[in-house]
Amino acid sequence: MINQSKRIIYLSFGIAFVALAIIGVFLPLIPTTPFLLLSAYCFSRSSEKYYQWLLNHKIFGEIITDWNKYGVVSIKSKIIAISMIITLFSYSLIYVDVAPTIKVIISLIGLSIITFLLTRPSHRK
Repeated sequence: MINQSKRIIYLSFGIAFVALAIIGVFLPLIPTTPFLLLSAYCFSRSSEKYYQWLLNHKIFGEIITDWNKYGVVSIKSKIIAISMIITLFSYSLIYVDVAPTIKVIISLIGLSIITFLLTRPSHRK
């Protein structure tokens, strides 16, 4: 019974993450790739059928395969992600009235994400 409950939870999260990834294709504020990777993880734990569907998907499959096999983030994905991070984080730093400590934390998070993205390979070896 516990294993079945876990499968249902993972499946539910997987479906939710796919939905968020699809929304992210159309809304640049929502990141597509992280939600796809999370959905693949959840489906791998809950449904081989949905996991294979995601891996073989015409649009999403390559993103997941590139990350799983090669740890690759495409240049296009990097450019979009870094542009959005700079835009959104800058807005928060300039226009949102929060304590300086919060602004430092926001800056460090943004720089950490950008550093992570820039240190990932862009092409399969």
